[in-house]
Amino acid sequence: MTTYSPVHTCVCVCVSTHQLGLPLHEGDNFHPQDNIEKMARGEALTDQDRLPWLLKLHELIDRERCSGSDALVVCSALKRLYRQILLHGFKALTYLSCQDQEIPLSTPPDVFFLFLYGDYDLIHQRMVARRGHYMKADLLRSQFDVLEPPLDEENVLPLNITRSITDMATEVEKHFISLKSSPTL
Repeated sequence: MTTYSPVHTCVCVCVSTHQLGLPLHEGDNFHPQDNIEKMARGEALTDQDRLPWLLKLHELIDRERCSGSDALVVCSALKRLYRQILLHGFKALTYLSCQDQEIPLSTPPDVFFLFLYGDYDLIHQRMVARRGHYMKADLLRSQFDVLEPPLDEENVLPLNITRSITDMATEVEKHFISLKSSPTL
């Protein structure tokens, strides 16, 4: 799962995690210390900065999938490439270096992305109000600048953050249950 809106994301996902009884892995806890320090200084991360972090999250997702467990992983997978790395690890990079076309690696049916989206001003306001997080609200513009919203083919559930947390959590739960009951899994 991927999410985009800081602040609201955690509450929605925590409610969903509780309702579904799933473990929650907060992507921010997997950032290398250099990334944390860079964001704390107000510097945007580059693709190169994010790569070790994305690969750690890929390992986590792969481990959960291989064990047959369900889990929620929360992170800002802003670009399609990032989402492909989360799913396929180095394979996504290998394919990209060998091809001059779009990444054709598919999203496994047992994985879906949540795309919590909203207006820049609303998200910025929520980020300014939060306390104790190393990522400064000033970095939000850089995230909007690189954002590649997920496509339907990426198995995405878009959620507008102007909705209530309860509404969003209920929709996540329904989506999860429908995927689990799908004959393709």
